[in-house]
Amino acid sequence: MSLSKPFIPPHPRPLPALAALLRVLRYGDGNLLDLLPGAAYRFDVGNLGYSRRGTVLFNDPELIRLILRDDGSAFPKSDLMVNALEPLIGESIFVTDGDKWRRQRAMIDPAFSHMRVNHAFSAMKEAVGDHLAILDAAAESKEAFSLDLAMSHLTADIICRTTFSTPLESRVASEVFDDFTEFERSVAQVDIFRLIFQRAWAEVEQPDTVMTACRRIRAHLGDLIDPHLATPANFNDIASDVIAARDANTGKPFSREELIDQLGVFFLAGHETSASALTWVFYLLAVQPDWVARLREEVRVIVGDGAVEFEHVKQLPWVKAFFRETLRLYPPITFIPRVAMEDCKVGPRQVKRGTLVMIAPWTLHRHRDYWEKPSAFMPQRFVAGEGADYREEAYIPFGAGPHTCIGAGFAQAEAVLIIAEFVRRYDFILSDNASVRPAARLTTRPAKQLMLHCRYASA
Repeated sequence: MSLSKPFIPPHPRPLPALAALLRVLRYGDGNLLDLLPGAAYRFDVGNLGYSRRGTVLFNDPELIRLILRDDGSAFPKSDLMVNALEPLIGESIFVTDGDKWRRQRAMIDPAFSHMRVNHAFSAMKEAVGDHLAILDAAAESKEAFSLDLAMSHLTADIICRTTFSTPLESRVASEVFDDFTEFERSVAQVDIFRLIFQRAWAEVEQPDTVMTACRRIRAHLGDLIDPHLATPANFNDIASDVIAARDANTGKPFSREELIDQLGVFFLAGHETSASALTWVFYLLAVQPDWVARLREEVRVIVGDGAVEFEHVKQLPWVKAFFRETLRLYPPITFIPRVAMEDCKVGPRQVKRGTLVMIAPWTLHRHRDYWEKPSAFMPQRFVAGEGADYREEAYIPFGAGPHTCIGAGFAQAEAVLIIAEFVRRYDFILSDNASVRPAARLTTRPAKQLMLHCRYASA
């Protein structure tokens, strides 16, 4: 396939470690992507600047898998991540390790059957159909809209329909988006001074704005759970399966607060990460109209004029490749932080107790040893026979090991459906041509909201 020469999407300019630190301090928004030194895109194992506790970044795929295969006894989830997420999702499966994680996973495993794509696809289609009406109105009015908010609204609606059997009200979607934005911008996980100077396992007090945002999000989740608790026979969805779960040893169910914790993970993982990826998808389509035309033609040939159905998802190789390349360059989970519980050796590297053991899909996916033209947007990497490289061992947008995202198939089918339906109906135009700056917060997002216009597809 021949398109225009590869596009280089926005990314922080690689700088020496000290210059990268000064860049972070100049922007003052705690964006950890700006802190990454240029060497982080070249070495297999190396230090990330100076910090009191030590921070070691691993880019070697074999060592990454060794760390992520750990059961949580040697490399549990980082205390910084746990402190940051606890106000939102408590002691849920996303932040626990060891026996507690295994107990929770055993209890909620039956709910994962509802994550089957063929089971959830009709609810996805309904949400996308409703959102097409919203974009139709935007196309007719020619008014700009927030791409970030639109994708958050859509993915939150999909996860609400599949988890709670109910659409998400526009007011609730806006409030959740605002609260997640506040959470991401303010949470102490990305406080650069704490990252550098604080000792391991230090208690971190979250700002009042974060705690207020978390309380509002949890209140919305509670409102969605309560009808299931009141009349459980009326529901057959993810929430009802988690409510029905019982501890194998005690026979006890999750309490209401524990349900908010666990279902908050489904909401967080199924909404925020997908919204992040899709925001970058439609930004990349807006700045590469040739790709819109190419994907539109594939959908026309494979799907025709009818609805995109479940069987079409695996029959759209270029749509899938476009999404996979977006995940490579803008992985929703920018960093996977762990912490060393004891002095140990990982490959050639001695690691002291308390050290932050950092795995960064962002740097692994852009590492020059594993990818041809690593900064270029080249979906052909993921299409067989197109002559480009694809390094499976260096591609971890959904993590690796026992904590690999259980919803990976769900997220990919959701994205293919959304991209296919949108590209055949609309062209996309950025409202503002100002430079776009990626930021690592809870997920990989543009530092400022992207404003977009859509118009009906050209004939």
